[in-house]
Amino acid sequence: MSLNSSRPGILPCQSIEALIAAGAITSDTPFDADQVQPASLDLRLSHEAFRVRASFLPGRRKVADRIEDVLMHRIDLTGGEVLEKGCVYIVRLQERLKLPQGLIARANPKSSTGRVDVFVRLLTDAGSSFDDVDPGYDGPLYLEIAPQTFSILVRPGTRLNQLRLKSGEPPRLETRSVGVDLSGETGSGIVGFRGRRHAGVVDLDNIDGHDPRDFWEPLTLRRGELLLDPGEFYILASSDDVEIPVDQAAEMTPIDPSVGEFRVHYAGFFDPGFGTDEAHGAGSKGVLEVRTHDTPFLLEHGQIVARLVYEPLTERPTRLYGEGGSHYQSQGLKLSKHFRPWG
Repeated sequence: MSLNSSRPGILPCQSIEALIAAGAITSDTPFDADQVQPASLDLRLSHEAFRVRASFLPGRRKVADRIEDVLMHRIDLTGGEVLEKGCVYIVRLQERLKLPQGLIARANPKSSTGRVDVFVRLLTDAGSSFDDVDPGYDGPLYLEIAPQTFSILVRPGTRLNQLRLKSGEPPRLETRSVGVDLSGETGSGIVGFRGRRHAGVVDLDNIDGHDPRDFWEPLTLRRGELLLDPGEFYILASSDDVEIPVDQAAEMTPIDPSVGEFRVHYAGFFDPGFGTDEAHGAGSKGVLEVRTHDTPFLLEHGQIVARLVYEPLTERPTRLYGEGGSHYQSQGLKLSKHFRPWG
């Protein structure tokens, strides 16, 4: 199979497809044609869901056994179910792993998940941390889901997170700082959006099906600064364009809390080709999902709010981000794909 294990790096799409063909990644149902991304695999919810009273790590136990300790009730997602904001759920994913030794995996929320303020984390049997999968892991995958601002409608097949597979220990090629754009130079004067507290339900499989005014409050330019209120959720954009070379992938990571009492970017994976001329994406911004902690914080234009960490791929992917269409290639300040364009 196309798995260049002699070179450390993140696996491209053709290697992920080879793992599927070899049975290292299996699923309850056939894989979707667009499920494998240039350097990641979208994961899908199954019908098995559980409302739990607390988040947890399984320790040395299986996730299914640990769920019984915190279970409130079981939910069947077959006909679609609303997951309420402020509640915690565990859902078994359709995909299962049987990783070869030497391969590890890491999960992250999809961009569309982070942009509606849904906090998700991957769980594995005997896992000691969220989102990380140990080498040689053989077992099921589960997703902790905690909607924060909006309640969400999900069903089997809904994709909330993605998996990135890695061979060896690739070097970090570069780390770039990411600033926030509060210049208001988009023409509309809108510098961001704040989530409405008492909005309706977001159907996560209904693309372009929601009026953004029912869910978001636009924020306009004021002296190049923005006061972040505790407990509120904001959508902002990076001040500089983001470009991911075709033989690399990147992850956006939060800044050190010592330089700001807020969390940026729940969804951190950037696939190869994002923002590049070759993939027709020049001029793409990074969209920032921002939530403050306990104190108000005054954010200024250009202020550093996150870091982009670049890593090599084991080989160039056979397709790039945005080829065949993308909701977020060439993006500026943009809400998730569930909302119609503002205007």
